[in-house]
Amino acid sequence: MSIRELLHTDEDDSAKWQQGELIEVEITDLSDTGDGVGRFDDRVVFVPDTVPGDRAIIRLLHVKPKYAHAKLHTLSRPSLRRIRPSCIVADKCGGCQWQHISYEYQLEAKRNQVIQALERIGGFVHPPVDPVLRAPSAFGYRNKSTYPVGKSATGQVQAGYYQKGSHQLVNLNQCPVQDARLNPLLAEVKQDIHTSQWQVYDERRHTGQIRHLSLRIGRRTGEMLLTIVVKDWNLPGIEKLSAVWLKRFPGLVGVCLNRNSDRTNAIFGNETRCIAGISYLREQFAGLEFQVRPDTFFQVYTETAEAMTQEIQKELNLQGTEVLVDAYCGIGTLTLPLAKQVRSITGLEVQAEAVEQAILNARNNNINNVTFVVGAVEKLLPQMDILPDIVLLDPPRKGCGSDVIESLRRKQPRRIVYLSCKVATLARDLKLLCADGMYTITRIQPADFFPQTAHVEAAAFLVLSSRSQGYLAP
Repeated sequence: MSIRELLHTDEDDSAKWQQGELIEVEITDLSDTGDGVGRFDDRVVFVPDTVPGDRAIIRLLHVKPKYAHAKLHTLSRPSLRRIRPSCIVADKCGGCQWQHISYEYQLEAKRNQVIQALERIGGFVHPPVDPVLRAPSAFGYRNKSTYPVGKSATGQVQAGYYQKGSHQLVNLNQCPVQDARLNPLLAEVKQDIHTSQWQVYDERRHTGQIRHLSLRIGRRTGEMLLTIVVKDWNLPGIEKLSAVWLKRFPGLVGVCLNRNSDRTNAIFGNETRCIAGISYLREQFAGLEFQVRPDTFFQVYTETAEAMTQEIQKELNLQGTEVLVDAYCGIGTLTLPLAKQVRSITGLEVQAEAVEQAILNARNNNINNVTFVVGAVEKLLPQMDILPDIVLLDPPRKGCGSDVIESLRRKQPRRIVYLSCKVATLARDLKLLCADGMYTITRIQPADFFPQTAHVEAAAFLVLSSRSQGYLAP
């Protein structure tokens, strides 16, 4: 059948704008979720697995008056930016979105995503966005992978990522974006779980035991940590099998169980037990040594996180006299590398377990000019007696609360560094910080922490405007 016959070209455009219909579009952009964006009769269409420059026949799935979501049916003309994916299940697996896009264009698209958010949400004109810090490697970079566990139709234990747009598991024995040293662990532990006849968790019935496999590795040390997320602790033979794993896998330093007995989409529960070995791995980062536990937040791309830390150090040009506050400090991955370059630094963090690790990491690295405080940043920051020279912000995806923004505008630190994992909330918060000309953005440095996905992170550097210095709002 010809393309003309396939598209029913004798029909008008309004008749084609219906669920299930095939239409032809030119893909001109990428959305912030990674889908290709095309237009049909002044309507927007979002199409996964497409690239700007593609001419594609697509099938409409979810249709609204002004926009629709669709799936790729046939490529009429592939884009010059399109490449062959490295992974054989890239078109199914939801772990990556952009393996079909050249890496150079991925970087260009991520910078454009930051610019568009700052312009559309923040209202900034020509924001000073630098080229994206490129990753040293576009594959084999993840130091942590967490896989849901399921069963095949024949009863075989499976682990992998969910298929795009579904809850159907794509079984994996290796993953090209995770550190290759984790691949044998994934394949063999999955088989051992099957042999042990432990029951896989069924989320609909809330029955079974094994929910997730979590694999971590120290990129610099090679130490690995295996964590099995379970509904309860009852896994007969886990101690014996854990000892076997420690002997079988070079670099494996610990096997842990994490209990999550709730009906929830959250992966980890609140309690972790070490079954064999030790409950943490060691990693070298920015010239320091960190202990990383199963549920510790630590950037998944060690080398890119280190490069971003170096950018922050270079931009701040610290002289050893500064007083810093590191809000949302976690286990101190940014606090501790900066500590030796300043007079003092205070880390604020809501998770008590993370603060315990931060204090331990400071002690292990002989860093004594750091204070860590447990509590919500929006409560702690307004109460602090000190007036910091510099405030570092690294909030979760929801960004800073209004109380944090207002507190910063009252305290008026000379400089703010805002490290963001979601550029939409970054743009929103920068608009508030820069209102009335109080702060000026000197530069924004995006970085690629997640190659092969649409995710981009960015550090915004702000300085207090000269007319604001010395003025404290009542």
